[in-house]
Amino acid sequence: MTDAPAVPATLRREWAAVAAAMAFLTVGGAWLLALTIDGDIIFLLGLLADLARLSARGIVDLADAVWIASGFASVRWLAPVAAMVSFQLWFSYRHLDANRPDRADGVSVHRSLGLPNLVTLGRGALLAALSGFAALTPRPEIAWLPAVLYGTACGMDLLDGFLARRSERTTLLGAKLDLAIDTTGFLVAPVVGVLWHQLPVWYLSLSAARYLFKLGCWFRNRQGKPVFDLPPSLLRRPLAGIQMGFITFALIPIVPLSTVRPLAAVVLAASLAVFVRDYFAVAGTHPSDGV
Repeated sequence: MTDAPAVPATLRREWAAVAAAMAFLTVGGAWLLALTIDGDIIFLLGLLADLARLSARGIVDLADAVWIASGFASVRWLAPVAAMVSFQLWFSYRHLDANRPDRADGVSVHRSLGLPNLVTLGRGALLAALSGFAALTPRPEIAWLPAVLYGTACGMDLLDGFLARRSERTTLLGAKLDLAIDTTGFLVAPVVGVLWHQLPVWYLSLSAARYLFKLGCWFRNRQGKPVFDLPPSLLRRPLAGIQMGFITFALIPIVPLSTVRPLAAVVLAASLAVFVRDYFAVAGTHPSDGV
């Protein structure tokens, strides 16, 4: 078993700069939301400071302080966004040693993240911002933001792959980040759509299918059963693109649920069928035909 390649100090410093930028954007997003919805920011900041001080002194119970603070839209938005950003930063830092080409062992780790990975992390930041809207109720000031955030993230999904191929900077880290953030998007966006009554609740089976697939592979490993490599497919990537386009369309506030529902049934059925086929393939019970 070979040791993990060393991570250059310059790469760690660049990751730290990205982490600081994402934290700044998260706080800035909460600030803008507070300006838009909560109104009096000075009052909000003063209240939060008072609650923190009183909770530290034991005068106000922490649960009560959280309940009071959650009355503000910006605070509710910030909680899931901070959690999502923290996960993405942890995941990328954990896999910094994979910032190298997908070739034989012994290839050194790149000294910088590279533009493709930065674009992928930017896409993750947009999806993190989208997750905060699951804690809010629709209102005119923010009604278009979920569609804009998710649609932009989907466009950047095309860009990071193009940049990686064009600059010959395809890396193991890029592949891991791309898959993780794609999975995040297919979880967060449908949840927001359902909670905002722009997608039917059964559409969440798309999000569940991705995790059930991983759970099935993990369970086979635990049982000592073989898990084969996922075969190439002509359908998998195009179907993912169709899902991204459909979800963006469904999040547009002027599109009625009555229009979305039949379209959701069609695109969902196709994707679920591919998930079932892929599981049979990795379980070795279904021959791969490249479709």
